[in-house]
Amino acid sequence: MSGRPPFPGGTSVSRLMVYDWPAADGAGSAGSGTPHLHTTSSEGYVVIGGEGAVQTLSQDGYAEHRLFPGQVVWFTPGVVHRLVNDGDLDVLVVMSNAGLPEAGDAVLTFPDDVLKDPDRYREAAALPAQSHEGPDDPLVADAARRRRDLALTGYAELRARVDTEGSAGLADLHAAAGRLVAGRVPEWRAIVGAGVQRSTADTVSALASLASGRAGHLADATVAEQTARPGPARYGMCGRLRTWQL
Repeated sequence: MSGRPPFPGGTSVSRLMVYDWPAADGAGSAGSGTPHLHTTSSEGYVVIGGEGAVQTLSQDGYAEHRLFPGQVVWFTPGVVHRLVNDGDLDVLVVMSNAGLPEAGDAVLTFPDDVLKDPDRYREAAALPAQSHEGPDDPLVADAARRRRDLALTGYAELRARVDTEGSAGLADLHAAAGRLVAGRVPEWRAIVGAGVQRSTADTVSALASLASGRAGHLADATVAEQTARPGPARYGMCGRLRTWQL
């Protein structure tokens, strides 16, 4: 093996402090995050503090999964999810396909007219540049909150459709999400190749060596480390993020 090894399984981790911004529908006694889905990546939550829930829309309809310290919840691509905060909800987030979520894998539940127009979608989803040094920027916070509120408007419409139509109510969102990210696939293939595919290939090669009674790959063992990004926590989809460049 040469160069820095990928994080185990080609995953990424971040620490998420869920927003304490009240939502129009009153969900979460302390606030709510931004509902969205991922088109390629699975996501897992390891709750390390506080209480709340994650609301999901999937082939199983609407569900609410309670979150408390020690609880683990995970879901696959296509599941619409929204974190609600009942007090100091603090989550370690594990994502498959490290790099893809940051490269546009997440699609927010904006109203249909925004989802159907790529330019309007990009404008609505974008945040001002976030500095990782110095104090928090209130302009970024305001933009993140407006983005959250627009996604909640679309989410309310989407949830009503799912309540009426079942999983078929998600079809238009899934189709729109596919159209929005299609142009990113070549970039994503390179990211996956350098991460999760490399990790899998290394494991397959190690198994082949061990099956033949050889263990030469162990001589290439190496260690990597990384501290969290400096500066204030970033404004993410569902809360303030402390991230690692893994």
